[in-house]
Amino acid sequence: MKLIKASAATLLCCLSINASAKQLWSDNSATLMKGTQYEVGDSDKTVFTFEHASGHSWGSIFTFVDRLSHDNDNQHELYGEFGANITLNELDNSVFKDVYLATQWEFNSDKFAQFDNYLVGVGANLSIPKFNFANITYYRRNNELGDNNNQLTFVWSVPFGDSIVYDGFIDAVDSTDSVASGYNFTSQIKYDVGQHIGIEKNKFYAGVEYVYWKNKFGIDGITEKNPNIMVKWHF
Repeated sequence: MKLIKASAATLLCCLSINASAKQLWSDNSATLMKGTQYEVGDSDKTVFTFEHASGHSWGSIFTFVDRLSHDNDNQHELYGEFGANITLNELDNSVFKDVYLATQWEFNSDKFAQFDNYLVGVGANLSIPKFNFANITYYRRNNELGDNNNQLTFVWSVPFGDSIVYDGFIDAVDSTDSVASGYNFTSQIKYDVGQHIGIEKNKFYAGVEYVYWKNKFGIDGITEKNPNIMVKWHF
């Protein structure tokens, strides 16, 4: 309960700061994906994702919502995350750009489970040559439907030339009495096809997402190996 209150207080503080703080950059995107090797539930799903990311004088925001439509059983899932990172200290060295307080809210609604999880932790933006960005974050997880545990997250984006982007994340969580430890390694490789059909550069991509999720949802022995074809539009 204390962690929930701390998370809520941090998010409210972040939103109040945002009302008067300067926005430095922002990006919105919509993604459509199709995969046929999902584990747990229907194996064939079509996923629509909306994402928002923005940088501010106080820190950054990243949020997304997934709507997963099942192709075989006429069900659907809704999952999303809202994260706000508040800069604690800017650094000037070859390893770290800054250190931040990390907060995150995870929410899910489907036929089988509805939950709200709250995460609080600390992280750092890394200085890695040629990367668009990279950061690593430790979270303490407050899970509504299970025991609390710990999570380590690495996120990155790196360009290859001026038309290909490889990005993704790794979430690693430890075990509890009710769930197994595991990790979710999800990455996307995308090509800027828009530049060839009259769309502004860096706006419309096509590619492949690949998910390797060991012990998905903490279920021991369930490992997802799932390629998805995808298109992504930045606006």
